[in-house]
Amino acid sequence: MPELVPLPGSERGALPGAQQSGTVNPDEEITVTLVLRRRAELPQDLVTGSTTITPAELAARYGASPEDIKQATETAEEHGLRVTEILPGQRLLKVAGTAAKLEAAFGTKLSQVESPAPNGSGNVTHRYRTGGLSVPSAVHEVVTAVLGLDSRPQARAQFRALPQAKASAASSYTALQVADLYAFPANTDGTGQTIAIIELGGGYTTQDMQTYFSGLKMPVPSITDVSVDGGKNTTGSQADGEVELDIQVAGAVAPKAAQKVYFAPNTDQGFIDAISNAVHATPTPTVVSISWGGPEDSWAAASRTSLDNALADAATLGVTVCCASGDNGSTDGATDNKQHADFPASSPHALACGGTTLQGSGTTISSEVVWNETASNEGATGGGVSDVFALPSWQAQAGVPNQSGGSTSGRGVPDVAGNADPTTGYSVVVDGQQTVVGGTSAVAPLWAGLIARLAQSTGKKFGLIQTSLYSGVTAGKAATGFNDITSGNNGAYSAGPGWDACTGLGSPNGTNLLTLLKGSGS
Repeated sequence: MPELVPLPGSERGALPGAQQSGTVNPDEEITVTLVLRRRAELPQDLVTGSTTITPAELAARYGASPEDIKQATETAEEHGLRVTEILPGQRLLKVAGTAAKLEAAFGTKLSQVESPAPNGSGNVTHRYRTGGLSVPSAVHEVVTAVLGLDSRPQARAQFRALPQAKASAASSYTALQVADLYAFPANTDGTGQTIAIIELGGGYTTQDMQTYFSGLKMPVPSITDVSVDGGKNTTGSQADGEVELDIQVAGAVAPKAAQKVYFAPNTDQGFIDAISNAVHATPTPTVVSISWGGPEDSWAAASRTSLDNALADAATLGVTVCCASGDNGSTDGATDNKQHADFPASSPHALACGGTTLQGSGTTISSEVVWNETASNEGATGGGVSDVFALPSWQAQAGVPNQSGGSTSGRGVPDVAGNADPTTGYSVVVDGQQTVVGGTSAVAPLWAGLIARLAQSTGKKFGLIQTSLYSGVTAGKAATGFNDITSGNNGAYSAGPGWDACTGLGSPNGTNLLTLLKGSGS
């Protein structure tokens, strides 16, 4: 057999609470995703600048080279594996084979375990490995990640539903009322735009959509399901609350935007494949909404880099990616007494969306503070400083603090905020029931709908919109286009004037943001 070479960044740690529950059948057919290197590195000014390229141009300049694809294909076949799909622009190869042959090709041993579900809903059974992977020496410079051998749940849905007893007494809003409070620009509705939504579980029903939108006296928007890696629109689980919240919030505030909902398994493979498919789709979406995530260190480094690279692709194609920053305060739900930023919100190529507690009526906000209801076990906005991503140039003057316990700064999370407290949450329809839901999960589709409306009005896509939003921002001073949130905390971090690690630049004033973006040339 050809020599195997260790694959950097492929190390998987032990999963707390994992219990052996059986063995993996050596004849079980598994499909994995190989991530290949770029033929040339993306220029930074293409990622951060206003120039965009087409998917075909991205593939030709920065996708996988024909030589690398040929080498990876031949090497897979030498190991008794089959290449089932080649995506040069996405730099992905789908490779299928038996568990035994995949173990031999990538130098690992798979087992079957039960482990706690990320949302606390019980245990899930999945394939599992620890330690690093290796790759055949012929492709050790070509393959940068191998996804899908370990199928542990990778992310949790960032939503908080109020119990029905509390929901009836909550001061909830429709998404339209929130849009009015945030002055979403007049005479815009998302016409001509596409919003892609990533879902890693759950589903929605046509009846729920009809009930919800008829209640707002609106038609149901265009919704198209896309299956990734076998993921499907499947109702009957807790994750339905996530899916229906995302579609309903985005659809209410940008009713004429087309929605494409990508259903994928909750694994690193499913997450990355779904984002990559969405970003490279035709037509190219205006914006992607992601309401799933987890602590940065819950990811294998190579997988985390692969997802970040998919988000960099998005920026070059003019796609803005909105990510929920988490619902578990500055620890992101970790139990090691340390602060953690949530990923993928912590990617410098994502627009990280934090949460507030919003009170107001009509177009007047009477109070808005950091969302922190940990005392009543109803969550708090995520936010903090990345341990793995450096401080981006566009955020350098915002006043991002050093990493917790460190002497250097990193990517600050979040960038922006919006209503997320379930006690001032969104009235939605889930599994036939009118209910109230909050969480930073709601903020990502809210911002996605706003960006679709801003793109409609300006006739432009924004890609890495942060370069415009942070332009001229200085520490301790309110940013143009935002409602500055200066009261509250998320645990380790407190709000104050200007950017902070609870609510970023603040919640939006959509009309003022439109003026800013029209003047920025973004």
